Amino acid sequence: MYKIEINDTWGVENNLDIDQARTFLAIAAYGSFIEASKKLHLTQSTVSARIQRLEEELGVQLFVRNRSGAALTAGGRRFFEYAQRLILTAEQARQHVGLPSRYQGSLRIGGRVALWDGLLPAWMRWMRLRTTDISIHSEIGFEEGLMRHLIEGTLDIGLMYTPSHSAGLIIEHLFDETLILVSSRPADTRLGEDYIYVEWGPAFDIQHTKNYPNLEPSSQVVNNGWLALQLVLANGGTCYLPERMAEPLISIGRLHAMLGAPRYTHPTYMAYPKEHDNPVIPQALEGLRSLFVPTVGKTGKTSSDST
Repeated sequence: MYKIEINDTWGVENNLDIDQARTFLAIAAYGSFIEASKKLHLTQSTVSARIQRLEEELGVQLFVRNRSGAALTAGGRRFFEYAQRLILTAEQARQHVGLPSRYQGSLRIGGRVALWDGLLPAWMRWMRLRTTDISIHSEIGFEEGLMRHLIEGTLDIGLMYTPSHSAGLIIEHLFDETLILVSSRPADTRLGEDYIYVEWGPAFDIQHTKNYPNLEPSSQVVNNGWLALQLVLANGGTCYLPERMAEPLISIGRLHAMLGAPRYTHPTYMAYPKEHDNPVIPQALEGLRSLFVPTVGKTGKTSSDST
């Protein structure tokens, strides 16, 4: 267990551990002790005990509990940055201690599996052509995990489709995917019994329901496009996929775009800390913008949540 001694804003020296900081940030992110316990795979009593010890050590109440969940107090908002710094310091120590001397810095990036299909490998190549002394840690994840790691400070950049706003993070629109309906059969003109429903997010679900109001619930539901693609290629069927992912397979006849089917715009975002001391992050963001934004002819839009 990592511990760090800090001289906090209340003038008291405390020994705070990583588990306390992670628990605090999880509650702040999800606005609930119950949700935080689920996400951290802990009992509610463990979560409450950690926060109680933390409040006793700091000498200040961090959360106000109410029917809707838990909200940060003024003291909790002041401690938020310290908690992030604590976890980041431990993570940097873990990475840098074992980092060979030839590397001058490191970057941690994560993204949805569909974005690792062609896009992020192209960015990795862009980075490697410009610098050889940076260690890059890559991971695949869903929005929930990626956002949690960003909030904790254990991830520098996250690419995803449906980010949630959080204090200290910038959410920047990168480009728009186009979701198209594809089939393993060239003659298909409508959805059949082997239609695989991909959970692309709330916006897709609303539009999909509007376009297919009488469609019965699919017998096959998956949580990412890559898995749907594997099932269609192996067993046949139809599903919605990003056009850029489907195009190579359409060109060789393994998939077929269903003519006349609705197409959906699916925005892609990158999230990163508003304030940081990692000199590699600006270069990585430059690479992402230069590779992806010109591809779709759009200018990335940024937004941040300071509350």
